[in-house]
Amino acid sequence: MPRKYEKVQALLPAIKQLAEQGFTQREIAEKLGLGSKMVVKELLRRERKKKCQGIPKQRGRKPAKTLQEYKYENKRLKMEVELLRDFLSLTERK
Repeated sequence: MPRKYEKVQALLPAIKQLAEQGFTQREIAEKLGLGSKMVVKELLRRERKKKCQGIPKQRGRKPAKTLQEYKYENKRLKMEVELLRDFLSLTERK
């Protein structure tokens, strides 16, 4: 049996209002003509979950570095290489 799609997100304010008035999920589903109480239950669960979520996870690429940051990093790495070469030459390893 194919699942019947319901646009329950549009009915969310009405569902919340009926729930605050003390109607059960089954009564709300019957009043609004939804398939079963599970539709109402899942919608309310998703809404509670949205409220409980904290900081969303960052997805995708990290922000690109600026040209100035790249120049600074390049300069720092060149200095580091120079220091390592001096150290190796002083210890007569190379």
